Amino acid sequence: MRVHVVDPSAYTPPYDHALCAALAAAGADVELITSPFAYGPVPEARGYGVREAFYRHSVGAPGSRLRLATKLAQHAPDMARYRRAARAADVVHFQWLPVQPLDAHLLPRGRPRVLTAHDLLPREPRPGQRSAQRRLYRRMDAVVVHSEYGRGRLVDGLGIDPAHVHVIPHGAFDYLVAQPDERALPQELAAVERPVVLCFGLVRPYKGIDVLIEAWRAIEDAELWIVGLPKMDIAALRAAATASVRFVARFISDAELPAYFRRADLVVLPYREIDQSGVLSTALAFGKPTVLSAVGGFPEVAAAGAAQLVAPADPAALRAALVALLGDEAARERLAAGARAAAAGTYGWDQIARRTLALYRALL
Repeated sequence: MRVHVVDPSAYTPPYDHALCAALAAAGADVELITSPFAYGPVPEARGYGVREAFYRHSVGAPGSRLRLATKLAQHAPDMARYRRAARAADVVHFQWLPVQPLDAHLLPRGRPRVLTAHDLLPREPRPGQRSAQRRLYRRMDAVVVHSEYGRGRLVDGLGIDPAHVHVIPHGAFDYLVAQPDERALPQELAAVERPVVLCFGLVRPYKGIDVLIEAWRAIEDAELWIVGLPKMDIAALRAAATASVRFVARFISDAELPAYFRRADLVVLPYREIDQSGVLSTALAFGKPTVLSAVGGFPEVAAAGAAQLVAPADPAALRAALVALLGDEAARERLAAGARAAAAGTYGWDQIARRTLALYRALL
């Protein structure tokens, strides 16, 4: 079976490469169709091909208006070019389609089309973007979501045909645990002796970092590390933080990432909304005890014994959970064991590949 996995803007290289490697290991002939990733190196291709067919002439710094403008100018021609190239595939599996009003009219024809709904709907939508996303879903032969919560949102909330919506979990990023060029923590972080609570990933408003900083005010015998590239102004967050909060406000490469997760005693994701999270998938792979807001698909992970839930946007509840777990090593180990079991089972890539290939065969 010839499969194209398509992520035009390279929004999720870790997921793209993990899925492609798993599908290839399960016997599929896989090619990842994407664009150069501007922030750093990406995982090595294992058993599949990679073609950087999108945005080859982009200029400007990552995230800049110039880069966005040059990508937008190339999008329709690149999608039209890929539409012809898609004839070589039996199944086309999109991971993202970033210009929804255009993309609905530029999809390949004559073969099954699958879309993974990483974000069920755009979080910071431009005018008309949500309705265009709904049209895209309806033009797919199948939509993959990562949780039963996500399935409900599309079926009950958007009216998508339930026969077209399939739950396939987001796999644990186990490849990150064995990085050949793993780098040590920066010296000032390596010298920390107190327990460490890690909040990792792109800093965005929906991730509830303000709630976490408020919850942290009364915690003095541990450190909170907020690590990741800001996608918002964090001046107010810095001003509100106590002395035991450290910001590492930049992109963290795969080679750097393991040291942060290995050092963490707890991982915390205080999101206001989410379906599933690549950061949570990383915490599972490292077997880390995790505190999650009870939003989106997070309760499904907690039900497997892999995390503890707290009410969203509730600093007092979050503080109580963090304090209790920091003081209870046995409770942390129970959650860690649950995370390791989940990463090896339901959230393992071999099982995800089998379920994905079964979906492709049904469509064919």
